[in-house]
Amino acid sequence: MKRLAIAATMLLAVVGTAKADAVLVLNSEEASYSILSRATRTELARLPVGREPHHLMPTPDGKEVLIGSTATNELLALDSNTGDRRRVIANIIDPYQLGFSRDGKWFVTVAYRLDHVDIFHADGFKLAGRIFIDGLPSHMAFDAESKTVFVSLQQSGRLAAFDLATQTLKWNVPVGNTPAGVLMLPDNNRLLVALTGEDGVAVVDPKDGKVTGRLQTGKGAHNFWPKGDGRHWFVSNRVEGSVSLIDTQDMKLTGSIKVPGGPDCMDITADGKELWVTQRFLRRVAVVDLEQMKVVASIPVGKSPHGVYMLKSGPAAPGSPVSPAGGPLRAVSTGSGTTR
Repeated sequence: MKRLAIAATMLLAVVGTAKADAVLVLNSEEASYSILSRATRTELARLPVGREPHHLMPTPDGKEVLIGSTATNELLALDSNTGDRRRVIANIIDPYQLGFSRDGKWFVTVAYRLDHVDIFHADGFKLAGRIFIDGLPSHMAFDAESKTVFVSLQQSGRLAAFDLATQTLKWNVPVGNTPAGVLMLPDNNRLLVALTGEDGVAVVDPKDGKVTGRLQTGKGAHNFWPKGDGRHWFVSNRVEGSVSLIDTQDMKLTGSIKVPGGPDCMDITADGKELWVTQRFLRRVAVVDLEQMKVVASIPVGKSPHGVYMLKSGPAAPGSPVSPAGGPLRAVSTGSGTTR
């Protein structure tokens, strides 16, 4: 407790002066998170958190950002603007990936290690139902009506759909080798699933899980992040060491950026000029200049950096992805296909 109190005091002193300039990065194999400065592109502080923090997500009101610590079964809530520690939410079992439905009514966590999906009432984090499912549940996306959550199953190569209100399985179908990131497109009629065991993404019909198309991006396609125009999305290709930009209206590749070291989770600056990408295998975070479409800086952080989040003002769009809505791994495997 004394260590956490000292850490909190440190954070107030360091981040209190940085505020919107600060970037939060989770070091998943170091039980810590880093606070980086956008302006100086340096690490301001490294602070302790529960073991194996992988992903994070802002609350629907935008006031807090939640960090899931999988090995200590808890969420740490930070102030979304300053990074100040607010509270710890206990008894959230193995919260590997986490997300809120678009209406803010449901909160979902997937237990990658324990093979289950938990659906909570978001108000108070009261568990509504737990669904056990084999195959290493990994990433998720919600439909626009907040009726369904779609979860990728990395080991089994499948995508599953769950009814939020009844906490029951709707369907569970094969989509490709080692599915990771899941994205519901704005038309609410197409899901994209990043296939880390392949070289691109699958286009899936959310009604029944049928694969209706594929798009090659790069080897080890893993996670998504929006460019901000509702049409273009970035895809991190972790094995190839690149980030692709895709046009989701015409479903075509429009650009590629070399980002070495296992690019994973991403976030974009409010002005749309920079994309920050965690480099899982290099213990660094890359800064991509989007006008030049190249890495212009790489910042040292802790071991196995995963989720990344720009501290910022104002409420988040309900259901919007964060580090998110982030990207899993432990190590890339060509055997079982598990990437975490």
